[in-house]
Amino acid sequence: MTNPRPRPDLSLETALGLPLVAGVDEVGRGPLAGPVTAAAVILDPAHLPQGIDDSKRLTERARERLALEIRASALAFAVAHASVEEIDALNILEASHLAMRRALAALSPAAQHALIDGNRLPKGLEIPAQTVVKGDAISLSIAAASILAKVERDAIMRELALANPGYGWEKNMGYPSAQHRVALEQQGVTPHHRRSFGPVRKMLC
Repeated sequence: MTNPRPRPDLSLETALGLPLVAGVDEVGRGPLAGPVTAAAVILDPAHLPQGIDDSKRLTERARERLALEIRASALAFAVAHASVEEIDALNILEASHLAMRRALAALSPAAQHALIDGNRLPKGLEIPAQTVVKGDAISLSIAAASILAKVERDAIMRELALANPGYGWEKNMGYPSAQHRVALEQQGVTPHHRRSFGPVRKMLC
């Protein structure tokens, strides 16, 4: 019998000995369309929603429920974006870091320390921070941020899908699914597509 998969917890946050530690995560680096979205969350250890996990491990229904509970119980949270234009101007890594900086800057109260998912720290942070590889599977705060970012970006893509039918954004969220690629060939590039991404760039040549 295999051991159950461990869930994220507050070990990293507790070890820092600070009351205001933010988890930061982004979603949307891989899609061909739409913004990249980041969230920052400072959880209240006394009021933790049950079931917080890496957003990729949760159903859409669970993410929606937890997003509401996180927003209601967290000490602070913020969601921010970098636009398609910023992605094309900066590159996707720098744009995702821009969204992270914006999310952290919007926290009230401000964080004393940030736990950043991944292995690259955004430049120009105004508070101490550390990276956490696969942080959304380790840190409860990062996992909470992954949920808020995912729910927010999915809602944006569903809205864009209404005005841009045929690309399947309401299901693929802008990722390069078969339907999205076929629609790109047949219907062309929209203002919401990332022109610096290969499959889109080829359509413009």
